[in-house]
Amino acid sequence: MRYLSTRGHPERRRFCEILLEGLAPDGGLYLPESYPQVDLATLARWRSVYQQQGYAHLAFEVLSLYIDDIPADDLRALCERTYTEAVFGTKAIVPVRELDSGVLIEALSNGPTLAFKDMAMQLLGHLFEYELKRRDEELNILGATSGDTGSAAEYAMRGKHGVRVFMTSPNGRMSPFQQAQMFSLQDANIHNLAIDGVFDDCQDIVKAVSNDLAFKRRYRIGTVNSINWARLLAQVVYYFAGYFQATQSDTQRVSFAVPSGNFGNVCAGHVARMMGLPIERLVVATNENDVLDEFFRTGVYRVRGSADTHETSSPSMDISKASNFERFVFDLVGRDTALTAELFGTRLSRDGMFDLSGDARFQQQCARYGFVSGRSTHAQRLQTIRETFERHGQMIDPHTADGLKVAREQLQAGVPMIVLETALPIKFAATLVEALGREPDRPPRFNGIEALPRRVQVLPAEVARVKAIIVEHCP
Repeated sequence: MRYLSTRGHPERRRFCEILLEGLAPDGGLYLPESYPQVDLATLARWRSVYQQQGYAHLAFEVLSLYIDDIPADDLRALCERTYTEAVFGTKAIVPVRELDSGVLIEALSNGPTLAFKDMAMQLLGHLFEYELKRRDEELNILGATSGDTGSAAEYAMRGKHGVRVFMTSPNGRMSPFQQAQMFSLQDANIHNLAIDGVFDDCQDIVKAVSNDLAFKRRYRIGTVNSINWARLLAQVVYYFAGYFQATQSDTQRVSFAVPSGNFGNVCAGHVARMMGLPIERLVVATNENDVLDEFFRTGVYRVRGSADTHETSSPSMDISKASNFERFVFDLVGRDTALTAELFGTRLSRDGMFDLSGDARFQQQCARYGFVSGRSTHAQRLQTIRETFERHGQMIDPHTADGLKVAREQLQAGVPMIVLETALPIKFAATLVEALGREPDRPPRFNGIEALPRRVQVLPAEVARVKAIIVEHCP
């Protein structure tokens, strides 16, 4: 298996070569040269593997199609070490439950930080440690988070040999619980950098550092954001696991509704669909920061500046520049590397937007790939949370509420709709109190977390300041 850059860099890389990197040398994102195909016989075998042997064994089956430079026994052991009942609190790892007739929720938030990011990040921590030990090297991870990626990365990497984490986040824009999860960590290899700005400012800093190839190589910079292919690949697994729980037949089609800001979570669904998983629709659900919804409705991808990025009650989706979106557009335009480089490397920088509405391939390809979209407002989130609790006695977080609201708009007769749960409600307690008048349940291990001492530096949105912090802590 070889990987290429979406922007046409001639070099082809193997999995472990791109594992420790972020962007390709030309600023593009890595994708496999082709998606492995899963036929009905393989799908049936994987269903049996998941039902009889569990999630870790299914993860090995999926990942081994993309990873051929880690010995099979080692990869299997890494999966088994990652996906355990002790870590995720349930044998199913990602249990699916029915909510309404035809609407199901796949619980992805049973991990250490109570968010779906744990599903990939826990594996990434083990993969990084394994490969760095094999190479006798160290890695400095530079990341950006709007809420959940940061804590998931830090909990996965804390104490890991050979790994330091420098995590940027928008100062004051995460929920108090999210801030406490990250900033209370005292591990010497974890560094929290609160940036005066919005998430996109943090993401721009990560990209700028990654594009400084000399600095990147000198200080061994890697990333855990969804621009890292390994993280997105790990997320592909739970689409198969959700499908097997929601269906009885390997030909039955399902749809997935995915709350989306940076496009990594739903892009994993796109990969699963390209592999042959019978997905009818991939429903992209946004909040008021509706850059992705606008694209799927109109063909126009128009990023917003910091001043036009709304601060909402589903803050992990307060993103107006979906960096992982490039992978999908690459497929959408027929894997045309020159056009992808023009769209993302030139037009976005020059014009802040690009328009594919006049491209005959746009509507045809979006339909072919099963993408539809919708958006949710604060009032609609509150209503969805309230109705779900009143009708089913279940609390959902505001991001999952975005997904559920849009999912109901896109229901098709006879096609189960699986909504991907993104976090547990306690991470966004203030919104739950506003909707229901009561605090959500809190796992005992997080009691008093907001009162713990904090380790965090507040910085201006300047690349040079972040680089200086990295230099300061690296030999």
